[in-house]
Amino acid sequence: MNAQAWMLLCAFLAVLLLLAVPTAAWLARVMEGRFALGARIEAPLYRLAGVRPQEDMGWLRYALALLLFNLLGTLAVYALQRLQAVLPFNPEGMGAIAADSAFNTAISFASNTNWQGYAGETSMSYLTQMLALTVQNFLSAATGIAVATALIRGFARGSSAGIGNAWADLTRVTLWVLLPASALLALFFVSQGVIQNLAPYQQVETLEALQYEAPRTGPDGAPLLDADGKPDMQPQQSRSQTLAMGPVASQEAIKVLGTNGGGFFNANSAHPYENPNALSNFAQMVAIFLIPAALCLVFGRLVGDPRQGWTLLAAMTLLFVLAVIALTHYEALGNPRLAALGVADGGNLEGKELRFGIAASSLFAVITTAASCGAVIAMHDALTPLGGAVPLALMQLGEVVFGGVGSGLYGMLVFALLAVFIAGLMIGRTPEYLGKKIEAYEMKMVAIAILVTPLLVLGGTALAVMADAGRAGIANPSAHGFSEILYALSSAANNNGSAFAGLSANTPFYNALLGVAMCLGRYAVMVPVLAIAGSLAAKKRLAAGAGTLPTHGPLFVTLLAGTVLLVGLLNYLPALALGPVVEHLALFGH
Repeated sequence: MNAQAWMLLCAFLAVLLLLAVPTAAWLARVMEGRFALGARIEAPLYRLAGVRPQEDMGWLRYALALLLFNLLGTLAVYALQRLQAVLPFNPEGMGAIAADSAFNTAISFASNTNWQGYAGETSMSYLTQMLALTVQNFLSAATGIAVATALIRGFARGSSAGIGNAWADLTRVTLWVLLPASALLALFFVSQGVIQNLAPYQQVETLEALQYEAPRTGPDGAPLLDADGKPDMQPQQSRSQTLAMGPVASQEAIKVLGTNGGGFFNANSAHPYENPNALSNFAQMVAIFLIPAALCLVFGRLVGDPRQGWTLLAAMTLLFVLAVIALTHYEALGNPRLAALGVADGGNLEGKELRFGIAASSLFAVITTAASCGAVIAMHDALTPLGGAVPLALMQLGEVVFGGVGSGLYGMLVFALLAVFIAGLMIGRTPEYLGKKIEAYEMKMVAIAILVTPLLVLGGTALAVMADAGRAGIANPSAHGFSEILYALSSAANNNGSAFAGLSANTPFYNALLGVAMCLGRYAVMVPVLAIAGSLAAKKRLAAGAGTLPTHGPLFVTLLAGTVLLVGLLNYLPALALGPVVEHLALFGH
Protein backbone atom coordinates (compact mmCIF):
# COMPACT_ATOMS: atom_id res chain seq x y z
CA MET A 1 0.00 0.00 0.00
CA ASN A 2 1.25 3.47 -0.87
CA ALA A 3 0.99 6.58 1.27
CA GLN A 4 -2.32 7.61 -0.29
CA ALA A 5 -3.92 4.26 0.54
CA TRP A 6 -2.65 4.38 4.15
CA MET A 7 -3.89 7.95 4.62
CA LEU A 8 -7.33 7.05 3.28
CA LEU A 9 -7.57 3.98 5.53
CA CYS A 10 -6.45 5.88 8.64
CA ALA A 11 -8.83 8.78 7.93
CA PHE A 12 -11.68 6.33 7.43
CA LEU A 13 -11.05 4.51 10.72
CA ALA A 14 -10.63 7.77 12.63
CA VAL A 15 -13.91 9.26 11.39
CA LEU A 16 -15.71 5.95 11.90
CA LEU A 17 -14.59 5.74 15.53
CA LEU A 18 -15.41 9.39 16.15
CA LEU A 19 -18.99 8.87 14.96
CA ALA A 20 -19.52 5.36 16.37
CA VAL A 21 -19.28 6.42 20.03
CA PRO A 22 -22.22 8.89 20.06
CA THR A 23 -24.19 6.64 17.71
CA ALA A 24 -23.78 3.76 20.16
CA ALA A 25 -24.99 5.94 23.05
CA TRP A 26 -28.12 6.89 21.07
CA LEU A 27 -28.78 3.32 19.91
CA ALA A 28 -28.51 1.96 23.46
CA ARG A 29 -30.92 4.60 24.74
CA VAL A 30 -33.45 3.90 22.00
CA MET A 31 -33.34 0.10 22.24
CA GLU A 32 -33.68 0.22 26.03
CA GLY A 33 -36.79 2.38 25.67
CA ARG A 34 -35.21 5.32 27.55
CA PHE A 35 -36.20 7.95 24.95
CA ALA A 36 -39.14 9.55 26.78
CA LEU A 37 -40.40 11.70 23.90
CA GLY A 38 -40.27 8.68 21.62
CA ALA A 39 -42.36 6.61 24.03
CA ARG A 40 -45.14 9.23 23.96
CA ILE A 41 -45.14 9.32 20.16
CA GLU A 42 -45.03 5.53 19.89
CA ALA A 43 -47.91 4.95 22.31
CA PRO A 44 -50.81 5.71 19.90
CA LEU A 45 -49.13 3.59 17.21
CA TYR A 46 -48.94 0.64 19.58
CA ARG A 47 -52.59 1.09 20.61
CA LEU A 48 -53.65 1.21 16.97
CA ALA A 49 -51.73 -2.00 16.22
CA GLY A 50 -52.78 -3.75 19.44
CA VAL A 51 -49.17 -4.04 20.62
CA ARG A 52 -48.18 -4.07 24.30
CA PRO A 53 -44.55 -2.89 24.15
CA GLN A 54 -43.74 -3.82 27.75
CA GLU A 55 -44.77 -7.43 27.18
CA ASP A 56 -41.75 -9.71 26.96
CA MET A 57 -41.71 -12.38 24.26
CA GLY A 58 -40.03 -15.74 24.50
CA TRP A 59 -37.52 -16.48 21.78
CA LEU A 60 -39.91 -18.60 19.69
CA ARG A 61 -42.67 -15.98 19.73
CA TYR A 62 -40.10 -13.28 18.93
CA ALA A 63 -38.81 -15.33 15.99
CA LEU A 64 -42.32 -16.03 14.65
CA ALA A 65 -43.17 -12.32 14.82
CA LEU A 66 -40.08 -11.41 12.77
CA LEU A 67 -40.69 -14.20 10.26
CA LEU A 68 -44.31 -13.10 9.78
CA PHE A 69 -43.22 -9.47 9.43
CA ASN A 70 -40.64 -10.38 6.78
CA LEU A 71 -43.05 -12.67 4.93
CA LEU A 72 -45.57 -9.84 4.60
CA GLY A 73 -42.80 -7.56 3.35
CA THR A 74 -41.77 -10.13 0.75
CA LEU A 75 -45.33 -10.46 -0.54
CA ALA A 76 -45.71 -6.67 -0.75
CA VAL A 77 -42.49 -6.25 -2.76
CA TYR A 78 -43.50 -9.08 -5.10
CA ALA A 79 -46.98 -7.63 -5.69
CA LEU A 80 -45.72 -4.10 -6.39
CA GLN A 81 -43.30 -5.40 -9.02
CA ARG A 82 -45.93 -7.49 -10.75
CA LEU A 83 -48.48 -4.64 -10.76
CA GLN A 84 -46.22 -1.65 -11.45
CA ALA A 85 -47.45 -1.30 -15.05
CA VAL A 86 -50.91 -0.25 -13.82
CA LEU A 87 -49.77 1.75 -10.78
CA PRO A 88 -48.90 5.49 -10.64
CA PHE A 89 -45.46 7.15 -10.55
CA ASN A 90 -44.35 5.30 -13.67
CA PRO A 91 -43.50 8.07 -16.16
CA GLU A 92 -41.43 5.76 -18.38
CA GLY A 93 -44.19 3.14 -18.61
CA MET A 94 -42.18 0.30 -17.11
CA GLY A 95 -43.92 -3.05 -17.59
CA ALA A 96 -44.55 -5.75 -15.01
CA ILE A 97 -41.47 -7.59 -13.74
CA ALA A 98 -41.30 -11.26 -14.74
CA ALA A 99 -42.49 -13.65 -12.03
CA ASP A 100 -39.11 -15.33 -11.43
CA SER A 101 -37.26 -12.01 -11.24
CA ALA A 102 -39.92 -10.52 -8.94
CA PHE A 103 -39.65 -13.59 -6.67
CA ASN A 104 -35.88 -13.22 -6.46
CA THR A 105 -35.98 -9.46 -5.83
CA ALA A 106 -38.71 -9.73 -3.18
CA ILE A 107 -36.68 -12.22 -1.14
CA SER A 108 -33.51 -10.23 -1.82
CA PHE A 109 -34.78 -6.97 -0.34
CA ALA A 110 -36.67 -8.60 2.54
CA SER A 111 -33.54 -10.50 3.59
CA ASN A 112 -31.25 -7.43 3.47
CA THR A 113 -29.34 -9.00 0.54
CA ASN A 114 -30.41 -6.60 -2.21
CA TRP A 115 -29.08 -8.81 -4.99
CA GLN A 116 -30.23 -7.29 -8.29
CA GLY A 117 -30.52 -9.34 -11.45
CA TYR A 118 -31.99 -6.38 -13.33
CA ALA A 119 -31.03 -2.80 -14.28
CA GLY A 120 -33.03 -0.57 -11.97
CA GLU A 121 -33.36 2.44 -14.27
CA THR A 122 -34.79 0.30 -17.11
CA SER A 123 -36.93 -2.06 -15.01
CA MET A 124 -38.41 -0.42 -11.91
CA SER A 125 -40.96 2.39 -11.74
CA TYR A 126 -40.54 5.21 -9.25
CA LEU A 127 -43.31 3.73 -7.10
CA THR A 128 -41.59 0.34 -6.98
CA GLN A 129 -38.25 1.95 -6.15
CA MET A 130 -39.80 3.99 -3.31
CA LEU A 131 -42.62 1.90 -1.87
CA ALA A 132 -41.14 -1.58 -2.40
CA LEU A 133 -37.35 -1.36 -2.42
CA THR A 134 -36.61 1.70 -0.28
CA VAL A 135 -39.20 0.83 2.38
CA GLN A 136 -37.90 -2.72 2.60
CA ASN A 137 -34.38 -1.33 3.00
CA PHE A 138 -35.56 0.19 6.28
CA LEU A 139 -37.49 -2.83 7.48
CA SER A 140 -34.86 -5.46 6.69
CA ALA A 141 -32.22 -3.36 8.45
CA ALA A 142 -34.52 -2.96 11.46
CA THR A 143 -34.98 -6.74 11.56
CA GLY A 144 -31.24 -7.34 11.81
CA ILE A 145 -30.82 -4.77 14.59
CA ALA A 146 -33.78 -6.27 16.47
CA VAL A 147 -32.22 -9.76 16.43
CA ALA A 148 -28.87 -8.38 17.63
CA THR A 149 -30.64 -6.51 20.44
CA ALA A 150 -32.48 -9.68 21.49
CA LEU A 151 -29.18 -11.58 21.66
CA ILE A 152 -27.60 -8.82 23.74
CA ARG A 153 -30.51 -9.10 26.17
CA GLY A 154 -29.82 -12.83 26.38
CA PHE A 155 -26.36 -12.06 27.75
CA ALA A 156 -27.44 -9.11 29.89
CA ARG A 157 -30.44 -10.69 31.60
CA GLY A 158 -30.53 -13.43 34.20
CA SER A 159 -33.32 -15.95 34.83
CA SER A 160 -35.57 -14.21 32.31
CA ALA A 161 -38.22 -15.92 30.21
CA GLY A 162 -38.25 -13.18 27.57
CA ILE A 163 -35.87 -11.39 25.21
CA GLY A 164 -37.92 -8.26 24.48
CA ASN A 165 -40.81 -7.30 22.26
CA ALA A 166 -40.23 -7.70 18.51
CA TRP A 167 -42.82 -5.10 17.48
CA ALA A 168 -41.44 -2.48 19.88
CA ASP A 169 -37.85 -3.16 18.76
CA LEU A 170 -38.75 -2.84 15.07
CA THR A 171 -40.69 0.37 15.68
CA ARG A 172 -38.03 2.06 17.79
CA VAL A 173 -35.06 1.35 15.57
CA THR A 174 -36.97 2.44 12.45
CA LEU A 175 -38.48 5.63 13.91
CA TRP A 176 -35.60 6.94 16.00
CA VAL A 177 -32.45 5.58 14.33
CA LEU A 178 -32.86 4.67 10.67
CA LEU A 179 -35.34 7.34 9.56
CA PRO A 180 -33.66 10.44 11.06
CA ALA A 181 -30.15 9.27 10.12
CA SER A 182 -31.25 8.54 6.55
CA ALA A 183 -32.98 11.92 6.22
CA LEU A 184 -29.83 13.76 7.28
CA LEU A 185 -27.61 11.67 5.00
CA ALA A 186 -30.01 12.11 2.05
CA LEU A 187 -29.84 15.90 2.46
CA PHE A 188 -26.05 15.70 2.48
CA PHE A 189 -26.08 13.59 -0.70
CA VAL A 190 -28.37 16.09 -2.43
CA SER A 191 -25.93 18.85 -1.48
CA GLN A 192 -23.19 16.88 -3.24
CA GLY A 193 -25.16 16.36 -6.45
CA VAL A 194 -27.12 13.13 -5.94
CA ILE A 195 -30.43 13.62 -7.74
CA GLN A 196 -33.84 13.53 -6.00
CA ASN A 197 -36.89 14.12 -8.19
CA LEU A 198 -39.92 12.52 -9.83
CA ALA A 199 -39.24 13.98 -13.28
CA PRO A 200 -39.50 11.97 -16.51
CA TYR A 201 -36.25 10.76 -18.05
CA GLN A 202 -34.41 13.55 -19.87
CA GLN A 203 -33.28 13.55 -23.51
CA VAL A 204 -30.07 15.57 -23.91
CA GLU A 205 -27.83 16.40 -26.84
CA THR A 206 -24.31 15.03 -26.51
CA LEU A 207 -21.17 17.05 -27.23
CA GLU A 208 -19.97 14.47 -29.73
CA ALA A 209 -21.88 12.24 -32.12
CA LEU A 210 -21.97 8.54 -31.29
CA GLN A 211 -20.86 6.51 -34.32
CA TYR A 212 -22.28 2.99 -34.68
CA GLU A 213 -23.58 0.51 -37.22
CA ALA A 214 -27.15 -0.74 -37.59
CA PRO A 215 -28.66 -3.31 -39.96
CA ARG A 216 -30.50 -2.09 -43.04
CA THR A 217 -34.16 -2.97 -43.04
CA GLY A 218 -36.67 -3.57 -45.80
CA PRO A 219 -40.15 -2.04 -46.21
CA ASP A 220 -41.55 -4.67 -43.88
CA GLY A 221 -39.01 -3.82 -41.18
CA ALA A 222 -37.09 -7.10 -41.59
CA PRO A 223 -33.26 -6.86 -41.65
CA LEU A 224 -31.66 -7.11 -45.09
CA LEU A 225 -28.85 -9.63 -45.67
CA ASP A 226 -25.62 -9.26 -47.64
CA ALA A 227 -24.12 -11.77 -50.06
CA ASP A 228 -22.78 -13.88 -47.20
CA GLY A 229 -26.16 -14.12 -45.54
CA LYS A 230 -25.20 -11.76 -42.73
CA PRO A 231 -27.10 -8.59 -41.75
CA ASP A 232 -26.25 -5.73 -44.12
CA MET A 233 -24.89 -3.03 -41.80
CA GLN A 234 -24.90 0.70 -42.46
CA PRO A 235 -23.16 3.50 -40.52
CA GLN A 236 -25.33 5.55 -38.18
CA GLN A 237 -24.76 8.34 -35.71
CA SER A 238 -26.67 9.77 -32.78
CA ARG A 239 -26.34 12.99 -30.82
CA SER A 240 -28.93 12.26 -28.13
CA GLN A 241 -28.76 10.38 -24.84
CA THR A 242 -31.41 9.42 -22.30
CA LEU A 243 -30.60 10.43 -18.70
CA ALA A 244 -32.50 8.51 -16.05
CA MET A 245 -34.05 10.57 -13.26
CA GLY A 246 -35.70 9.58 -9.98
CA PRO A 247 -35.77 9.79 -6.17
CA VAL A 248 -32.20 8.57 -5.78
CA ALA A 249 -30.82 10.35 -2.68
CA SER A 250 -33.52 9.01 -0.36
CA GLN A 251 -32.79 5.44 -1.43
CA GLU A 252 -29.03 5.97 -1.44
CA ALA A 253 -29.00 7.00 2.22
CA ILE A 254 -30.70 3.91 3.61
CA LYS A 255 -28.88 1.77 1.05
CA VAL A 256 -25.61 2.45 2.83
CA LEU A 257 -26.81 3.08 6.41
CA GLY A 258 -28.81 -0.15 6.43
CA THR A 259 -26.03 -2.13 4.68
CA ASN A 260 -28.52 -2.94 1.95
CA GLY A 261 -26.55 -2.16 -1.19
CA GLY A 262 -29.26 -2.21 -3.83
CA GLY A 263 -28.64 0.66 -6.24
CA PHE A 264 -31.20 2.84 -7.99
CA PHE A 265 -29.05 2.50 -11.13
CA ASN A 266 -27.47 -0.61 -12.58
CA ALA A 267 -24.00 0.88 -12.07
CA ASN A 268 -24.80 1.30 -8.35
CA SER A 269 -22.44 3.67 -6.50
CA ALA A 270 -20.19 3.94 -9.55
CA HIS A 271 -22.95 6.05 -11.16
CA PRO A 272 -22.32 9.81 -10.76
CA TYR A 273 -25.98 10.40 -9.90
CA GLU A 274 -25.57 8.06 -6.91
CA ASN A 275 -22.02 8.96 -5.95
CA PRO A 276 -20.84 12.24 -7.50
CA ASN A 277 -17.44 12.86 -5.88
CA ALA A 278 -14.76 11.80 -3.42
CA LEU A 279 -16.57 13.35 -0.44
CA SER A 280 -19.84 11.52 -1.14
CA ASN A 281 -17.81 8.34 -1.65
CA PHE A 282 -16.09 8.75 1.72
CA ALA A 283 -19.45 9.43 3.40
CA GLN A 284 -20.89 6.26 1.87
CA MET A 285 -18.03 4.15 3.17
CA VAL A 286 -18.37 5.56 6.70
CA ALA A 287 -22.16 5.14 6.64
CA ILE A 288 -21.86 1.46 5.71
CA PHE A 289 -19.76 0.67 8.80
CA LEU A 290 -21.32 3.18 11.21
CA ILE A 291 -24.19 1.16 12.73
CA PRO A 292 -22.31 -2.20 12.73
CA ALA A 293 -19.41 -0.54 14.60
CA ALA A 294 -21.75 1.26 17.00
CA LEU A 295 -23.62 -1.96 17.79
CA CYS A 296 -20.39 -3.49 19.14
CA LEU A 297 -20.18 -0.64 21.64
CA VAL A 298 -23.91 -1.00 22.40
CA PHE A 299 -23.18 -4.62 23.32
CA GLY A 300 -20.54 -3.53 25.83
CA ARG A 301 -22.86 -0.92 27.34
CA LEU A 302 -25.85 -3.22 27.77
CA VAL A 303 -23.93 -6.17 29.26
CA GLY A 304 -22.33 -3.81 31.77
CA ASP A 305 -18.74 -4.12 30.55
CA PRO A 306 -17.71 -1.71 27.77
CA ARG A 307 -14.45 -3.64 27.31
CA GLN A 308 -16.43 -6.51 25.76
CA GLY A 309 -17.71 -4.25 22.99
CA TRP A 310 -14.30 -2.79 22.29
CA THR A 311 -12.88 -6.33 22.06
CA LEU A 312 -15.37 -7.31 19.37
CA LEU A 313 -14.68 -4.07 17.54
CA ALA A 314 -10.92 -4.67 17.72
CA ALA A 315 -11.25 -8.20 16.29
CA MET A 316 -13.37 -6.92 13.42
CA THR A 317 -10.96 -4.05 12.75
CA LEU A 318 -7.96 -6.39 12.71
CA LEU A 319 -9.53 -8.64 10.08
CA PHE A 320 -10.72 -5.61 8.12
CA VAL A 321 -7.29 -3.95 7.96
CA LEU A 322 -5.65 -7.21 6.84
CA ALA A 323 -8.21 -7.52 4.05
CA VAL A 324 -7.65 -3.92 2.88
CA ILE A 325 -3.90 -4.44 2.77
CA ALA A 326 -4.26 -7.67 0.77
CA LEU A 327 -6.76 -6.33 -1.79
CA THR A 328 -4.92 -3.04 -2.33
CA HIS A 329 -1.63 -4.94 -2.77
CA TYR A 330 -2.97 -7.28 -5.44
CA GLU A 331 -4.72 -4.49 -7.35
CA ALA A 332 -1.53 -2.40 -7.29
CA LEU A 333 0.36 -5.32 -8.85
CA GLY A 334 -1.74 -5.06 -11.97
CA ASN A 335 -1.86 -7.54 -14.83
CA PRO A 336 1.59 -8.98 -15.67
CA ARG A 337 0.59 -9.76 -19.26
CA LEU A 338 -0.34 -6.14 -19.90
CA ALA A 339 2.78 -4.93 -18.10
CA ALA A 340 4.90 -7.11 -20.39
CA LEU A 341 3.45 -5.21 -23.34
CA GLY A 342 4.30 -1.89 -21.74
CA VAL A 343 0.67 -0.73 -21.65
CA ALA A 344 -0.02 -0.85 -17.90
CA ASP A 345 2.18 0.53 -15.16
CA GLY A 346 -0.34 2.00 -12.72
CA GLY A 347 -1.84 -1.19 -11.35
CA ASN A 348 -5.08 -2.88 -12.30
CA LEU A 349 -7.42 -0.08 -13.39
CA GLU A 350 -9.76 -2.30 -15.38
CA GLY A 351 -13.34 -1.94 -14.17
CA LYS A 352 -12.57 1.02 -11.91
CA GLU A 353 -13.75 4.62 -11.94
CA LEU A 354 -10.68 6.76 -12.54
CA ARG A 355 -12.15 9.46 -10.29
CA PHE A 356 -11.77 7.02 -7.36
CA GLY A 357 -8.67 5.05 -8.39
CA ILE A 358 -7.20 1.87 -6.93
CA ALA A 359 -6.93 2.93 -3.26
CA ALA A 360 -10.54 4.08 -2.83
CA SER A 361 -11.92 1.27 -5.02
CA SER A 362 -10.06 -1.38 -3.01
CA LEU A 363 -11.14 0.13 0.30
CA PHE A 364 -14.77 0.33 -0.84
CA ALA A 365 -14.71 -3.27 -2.13
CA VAL A 366 -13.51 -4.53 1.26
CA ILE A 367 -16.03 -2.40 3.18
CA THR A 368 -19.00 -3.48 1.10
CA THR A 369 -18.22 -7.21 1.30
CA ALA A 370 -17.13 -7.09 4.94
CA ALA A 371 -20.33 -5.27 5.88
CA SER A 372 -22.88 -7.33 3.97
CA CYS A 373 -23.74 -4.27 1.91
CA GLY A 374 -23.19 -5.11 -1.75
CA ALA A 375 -22.89 -1.54 -3.03
CA VAL A 376 -19.99 -1.16 -5.47
CA ILE A 377 -17.92 1.59 -7.07
CA ALA A 378 -15.85 -0.82 -9.18
CA MET A 379 -16.50 -4.00 -11.12
CA HIS A 380 -15.50 -6.84 -8.79
CA ASP A 381 -15.42 -9.17 -11.79
CA ALA A 382 -12.43 -7.17 -13.08
CA LEU A 383 -10.35 -7.52 -9.90
CA THR A 384 -7.13 -9.53 -10.09
CA PRO A 385 -7.62 -13.21 -9.17
CA LEU A 386 -6.36 -12.98 -5.59
CA GLY A 387 -7.73 -9.46 -5.30
CA GLY A 388 -11.16 -10.88 -6.11
CA ALA A 389 -10.57 -13.67 -3.59
CA VAL A 390 -10.51 -11.10 -0.76
CA PRO A 391 -14.16 -9.93 -1.03
CA LEU A 392 -15.12 -13.54 -1.76
CA ALA A 393 -13.45 -14.72 1.46
CA LEU A 394 -14.95 -11.86 3.48
CA MET A 395 -18.43 -13.02 2.52
CA GLN A 396 -17.58 -16.64 3.18
CA LEU A 397 -16.45 -15.82 6.71
CA GLY A 398 -20.13 -15.27 7.40
CA GLU A 399 -20.25 -11.47 7.02
CA VAL A 400 -18.93 -10.97 10.57
CA VAL A 401 -16.18 -8.42 9.87
CA PHE A 402 -18.52 -5.58 10.91
CA GLY A 403 -21.17 -7.32 8.82
CA GLY A 404 -24.71 -6.17 8.16
CA VAL A 405 -26.59 -3.98 10.62
CA GLY A 406 -27.29 -6.38 13.47
CA SER A 407 -26.33 -9.51 11.58
CA GLY A 408 -22.63 -8.70 11.81
CA LEU A 409 -22.76 -8.43 15.59
CA TYR A 410 -24.82 -11.55 16.20
CA GLY A 411 -22.66 -13.46 13.71
CA MET A 412 -19.49 -12.42 15.53
CA LEU A 413 -21.05 -13.32 18.89
CA VAL A 414 -21.75 -16.81 17.53
CA PHE A 415 -18.04 -17.12 16.75
CA ALA A 416 -17.24 -15.73 20.23
CA LEU A 417 -19.30 -18.55 21.77
CA LEU A 418 -17.40 -21.05 19.65
CA ALA A 419 -14.07 -19.50 20.67
CA VAL A 420 -14.80 -19.75 24.42
CA PHE A 421 -16.09 -23.31 23.91
CA ILE A 422 -12.83 -24.33 22.22
CA ALA A 423 -10.80 -22.57 24.92
CA GLY A 424 -12.85 -24.26 27.64
CA LEU A 425 -12.17 -27.68 26.14
CA MET A 426 -8.45 -26.92 25.98
CA ILE A 427 -8.22 -26.21 29.72
CA GLY A 428 -10.84 -28.73 30.86
CA ARG A 429 -13.43 -26.26 32.19
CA THR A 430 -17.06 -25.58 31.41
CA PRO A 431 -17.03 -22.77 28.83
CA GLU A 432 -18.43 -19.43 30.01
CA TYR A 433 -19.06 -16.15 28.29
CA LEU A 434 -20.09 -13.07 30.27
CA GLY A 435 -21.12 -15.21 33.22
CA LYS A 436 -23.30 -17.57 31.15
CA LYS A 437 -22.37 -21.24 30.84
CA ILE A 438 -22.13 -22.39 27.25
CA GLU A 439 -23.59 -25.88 27.14
CA ALA A 440 -24.72 -28.48 24.62
CA TYR A 441 -27.88 -26.68 23.49
CA GLU A 442 -26.07 -23.43 22.73
CA MET A 443 -23.36 -25.27 20.81
CA LYS A 444 -25.93 -27.11 18.69
CA MET A 445 -27.46 -23.77 17.72
CA VAL A 446 -23.98 -22.33 17.07
CA ALA A 447 -23.19 -25.27 14.78
CA ILE A 448 -26.40 -24.72 12.81
CA ALA A 449 -25.77 -20.98 12.47
CA ILE A 450 -22.18 -21.50 11.27
CA LEU A 451 -22.72 -24.47 8.96
CA VAL A 452 -25.91 -23.47 7.16
CA THR A 453 -24.23 -20.94 4.86
CA PRO A 454 -21.35 -23.22 3.72
CA LEU A 455 -23.93 -25.88 2.89
CA LEU A 456 -25.91 -23.38 0.82
CA VAL A 457 -22.84 -21.93 -0.92
CA LEU A 458 -21.06 -25.18 -1.76
CA GLY A 459 -24.22 -27.16 -2.47
CA GLY A 460 -25.64 -24.38 -4.64
CA THR A 461 -22.36 -23.97 -6.53
CA ALA A 462 -22.18 -27.72 -7.19
CA LEU A 463 -25.75 -27.74 -8.46
CA ALA A 464 -25.11 -24.75 -10.75
CA VAL A 465 -21.96 -26.19 -12.35
CA MET A 466 -23.66 -29.56 -12.92
CA ALA A 467 -26.87 -28.17 -14.44
CA ASP A 468 -27.04 -27.05 -18.07
CA ALA A 469 -29.07 -24.01 -17.02
CA GLY A 470 -26.36 -23.07 -14.52
CA ARG A 471 -23.46 -23.38 -16.97
CA ALA A 472 -25.42 -21.43 -19.61
CA GLY A 473 -25.06 -18.26 -17.53
CA ILE A 474 -21.25 -18.31 -17.53
CA ALA A 475 -19.79 -15.60 -19.76
CA ASN A 476 -16.13 -16.34 -18.97
CA PRO A 477 -14.52 -19.75 -19.42
CA SER A 478 -12.48 -21.92 -17.11
CA ALA A 479 -11.58 -20.97 -13.51
CA HIS A 480 -13.03 -17.48 -13.66
CA GLY A 481 -16.43 -18.79 -14.71
CA PHE A 482 -16.37 -21.08 -11.68
CA SER A 483 -15.43 -18.09 -9.49
CA GLU A 484 -18.43 -16.17 -10.85
CA ILE A 485 -20.81 -18.92 -9.73
CA LEU A 486 -19.05 -19.34 -6.37
CA TYR A 487 -19.21 -15.58 -5.81
CA ALA A 488 -22.93 -15.45 -6.65
CA LEU A 489 -23.81 -18.20 -4.17
CA SER A 490 -21.49 -16.76 -1.51
CA SER A 491 -23.11 -13.36 -1.96
CA ALA A 492 -26.67 -14.73 -1.84
CA ALA A 493 -26.29 -17.15 1.07
CA ASN A 494 -24.44 -14.57 3.17
CA ASN A 495 -26.91 -11.80 2.25
CA ASN A 496 -24.33 -9.52 0.64
CA GLY A 497 -25.72 -8.74 -2.81
CA SER A 498 -22.58 -7.83 -4.77
CA ALA A 499 -21.59 -9.92 -7.78
CA PHE A 500 -18.92 -11.00 -10.20
CA ALA A 501 -21.18 -9.54 -12.84
CA GLY A 502 -19.98 -11.70 -15.73
CA LEU A 503 -22.59 -14.27 -14.69
CA SER A 504 -25.96 -13.95 -16.47
CA ALA A 505 -28.08 -14.59 -13.40
CA ASN A 506 -31.47 -13.11 -14.36
CA THR A 507 -32.81 -16.48 -15.51
CA PRO A 508 -35.46 -18.73 -13.95
CA PHE A 509 -32.75 -21.16 -12.77
CA TYR A 510 -30.59 -18.59 -10.98
CA ASN A 511 -33.50 -16.50 -9.74
CA ALA A 512 -34.92 -19.59 -8.01
CA LEU A 513 -31.58 -20.95 -6.77
CA LEU A 514 -30.30 -17.64 -5.42
CA GLY A 515 -33.72 -16.78 -3.97
CA VAL A 516 -33.71 -19.97 -1.88
CA ALA A 517 -30.09 -19.34 -0.83
CA MET A 518 -30.91 -15.78 0.27
CA CYS A 519 -33.96 -16.89 2.24
CA LEU A 520 -32.26 -19.75 4.11
CA GLY A 521 -29.03 -17.79 4.53
CA ARG A 522 -30.96 -15.11 6.42
CA TYR A 523 -33.60 -16.94 8.42
CA ALA A 524 -31.89 -20.29 9.05
CA VAL A 525 -29.20 -18.29 10.87
CA MET A 526 -31.54 -15.80 12.54
CA VAL A 527 -33.74 -18.43 14.22
CA PRO A 528 -30.86 -20.35 15.92
CA VAL A 529 -29.44 -17.01 17.11
CA LEU A 530 -32.76 -16.16 18.75
CA ALA A 531 -32.84 -19.66 20.28
CA ILE A 532 -29.42 -18.95 21.80
CA ALA A 533 -30.72 -15.62 23.11
CA GLY A 534 -33.67 -17.32 24.80
CA SER A 535 -31.51 -20.01 26.36
CA LEU A 536 -28.94 -17.53 27.70
CA ALA A 537 -31.59 -15.17 29.07
CA ALA A 538 -33.03 -18.00 31.18
CA LYS A 539 -29.66 -18.68 32.84
CA LYS A 540 -28.30 -16.95 35.90
CA ARG A 541 -25.23 -14.78 35.46
CA LEU A 542 -22.33 -16.29 37.36
CA ALA A 543 -19.55 -14.31 38.98
CA ALA A 544 -16.15 -14.58 37.30
CA GLY A 545 -13.81 -17.02 39.02
CA ALA A 546 -10.10 -17.74 38.99
CA GLY A 547 -10.48 -20.12 36.05
CA THR A 548 -12.72 -17.86 33.96
CA LEU A 549 -11.29 -17.05 30.53
CA PRO A 550 -10.98 -13.24 30.16
CA THR A 551 -13.00 -12.28 27.10
CA HIS A 552 -11.42 -8.89 26.63
CA GLY A 553 -7.94 -7.76 25.72
CA PRO A 554 -5.41 -8.73 23.02
CA LEU A 555 -5.43 -12.46 23.84
CA PHE A 556 -9.14 -12.87 23.22
CA VAL A 557 -8.99 -10.60 20.16
CA THR A 558 -6.40 -12.98 18.69
CA LEU A 559 -8.40 -16.07 19.69
CA LEU A 560 -11.61 -14.69 18.21
CA ALA A 561 -10.00 -13.55 14.95
CA GLY A 562 -8.24 -16.91 14.62
CA THR A 563 -11.50 -18.79 15.18
CA VAL A 564 -13.24 -16.73 12.50
CA LEU A 565 -10.46 -17.38 9.98
CA LEU A 566 -10.00 -21.07 10.72
CA VAL A 567 -13.63 -22.12 11.06
CA GLY A 568 -15.02 -19.64 8.57
CA LEU A 569 -12.60 -20.33 5.72
CA LEU A 570 -11.68 -24.00 6.08
CA ASN A 571 -14.97 -25.02 4.49
CA TYR A 572 -14.15 -23.05 1.35
CA LEU A 573 -10.45 -23.70 0.73
CA PRO A 574 -10.98 -26.41 -1.95
CA ALA A 575 -13.48 -24.20 -3.80
CA LEU A 576 -11.17 -21.17 -3.59
CA ALA A 577 -8.33 -23.33 -4.93
CA LEU A 578 -10.42 -24.27 -7.96
CA GLY A 579 -11.35 -20.65 -8.67
CA PRO A 580 -9.16 -17.65 -7.73
CA VAL A 581 -6.00 -19.65 -6.93
CA VAL A 582 -5.98 -21.53 -10.25
CA GLU A 583 -6.67 -18.27 -12.11
CA HIS A 584 -3.83 -16.52 -10.26
CA LEU A 585 -1.39 -19.30 -11.15
CA ALA A 586 -2.49 -19.19 -14.78
CA LEU A 587 -2.00 -15.42 -14.91
CA PHE A 588 1.27 -15.08 -13.01
CA GLY A 589 2.81 -18.50 -13.66
CA HIS A 590 3.38 -18.18 -17.39
